[in-house]
Amino acid sequence: MIIVMKPNVPDDAVTELLERIEAKGLKPLHMPGSERVVLGALGDERVLADLGLEHHPYVESVKPILAPYKLVSRELHPHDTIVNIGGVSLGGSRFALIAGPCAVENETQLLASAKAAKAGGARILRGGAFKPRTSPYSFQGHGGDGLMLLAEVGREVGMPVVTEVVESADVELVATHADALQVGARNMQNFALLKAVGQVRKPVILKRGMAAKVEDLLLAAEYILAEGNDQVVLCERGIRTFETATRNTLDLAAVPLLKMLSHLPVVVDPSHGTGVRSLVTPMALAGAAAGADGLMVEVHYDPSVALSDGAQSLYPAQFEALGKQLAQLLPVVGRSL
Repeated sequence: MIIVMKPNVPDDAVTELLERIEAKGLKPLHMPGSERVVLGALGDERVLADLGLEHHPYVESVKPILAPYKLVSRELHPHDTIVNIGGVSLGGSRFALIAGPCAVENETQLLASAKAAKAGGARILRGGAFKPRTSPYSFQGHGGDGLMLLAEVGREVGMPVVTEVVESADVELVATHADALQVGARNMQNFALLKAVGQVRKPVILKRGMAAKVEDLLLAAEYILAEGNDQVVLCERGIRTFETATRNTLDLAAVPLLKMLSHLPVVVDPSHGTGVRSLVTPMALAGAAAGADGLMVEVHYDPSVALSDGAQSLYPAQFEALGKQLAQLLPVVGRSL
């Protein structure tokens, strides 16, 4: 329920309403604006009706939140949320490049790849310490040791780091050493994990599942926000379709749709979205043109020897060229690198 207060409502009236909402076992939300105060009440609609807020002298209107994802919806939160990852903003006028290798392999590989990412314009370093893989025989990452190395290299090159967390038991460990936590496509509906990352106060990059509808992604984000963490970035990374020429089908129509339905920032991952190195740059540019707030791109100092996803990783020179193309494109859509 959205409760729009009348102009110049006194603070004690707002407090009284919030207490009434909470006393009914509902979740109260306080959203003061420049002109009006807006309150929210989340919970059983039958209980909401019993409050009779329409008749309160300081209430101008009461409207239901029609979307099933309440906290994520623009109905309740009309203004864009800006998520801060280690001093880098996602959701503002400046475009954010997140780049690095698919997996943390060793110090030489990670440091060289991180320097290449930064030289190409990236402001956030990505790298997988824990790697959920389709095959049990594929490289699974170095776990805690890889996480420590990622944090160390991030400090050395002066970039905040994001890495995937795959188990609820590892959330605290990853949150201690990373500036943002990534929930991968395979875990988008791991509800225990979503609740766990919602309980830490670190930004979360939530990737769309391989067979997930847009609504499924938004409801997954709702789990995180419902636990109190509103620093969530949505990531379009392609969905599984009948097409086999690419690894996934990158759904760029989802970008403006997500921006219309939700206040959360949106980034595009053209690396997993295509799985083909030669397609990463054009789809990255298309994602930026579609209105994304940033890109998550895999770059490796030498993809030919990568232990994970070398076929979709850009060489340093290719990533640098992408950065230059973005610098030309972004002003057209009102952004800058």
